[in-house]
Amino acid sequence: MKDGELDDVDRGILYYLQQDARRTSSSDIADRLDLSASTVRTRLTELEDRGIVRGYHLDIDYERAGYPLYTKIICTAPIPDRDTLADRAREIHGVTAVREVMTGERNVYVNAIGTDHDDLNRITEDLDSLGLTVVDETLVRDEYVCPYHGFLGGYEDAESDAE
Repeated sequence: MKDGELDDVDRGILYYLQQDARRTSSSDIADRLDLSASTVRTRLTELEDRGIVRGYHLDIDYERAGYPLYTKIICTAPIPDRDTLADRAREIHGVTAVREVMTGERNVYVNAIGTDHDDLNRITEDLDSLGLTVVDETLVRDEYVCPYHGFLGGYEDAESDAE
């Protein structure tokens, strides 16, 4: 299969991994998709090898972990330097995620955490010293991650049966 092409089995595997990858085994997924566990393991390895599954990430409650301030910082980078600056922004202490946007002036989005406003000020100063222009900051109360239900595809009936 070439990049961008997923069949119902691949989409089903992705859907169930999004639910809770840490506590979902290939046997659990196989039961829900009516497949063998070895088929699921093989498919998952292929998804990883193709770069579709890039990793398994923690969903951290930063406030409970001692970082009560969570902010989204929107920056502008010169187009020729955007990817380099976005990559360098990831190295700043307190930065938890960086997103490059292809169009518009607001083309680098940075998520950052801190214990106080001085931490957040330092992060924006560090971004500025890299060459990113900070155009907006938003203090976030909370953020929720949810699975993309479109991956369920042809298995939608199986999901309703499992509930």
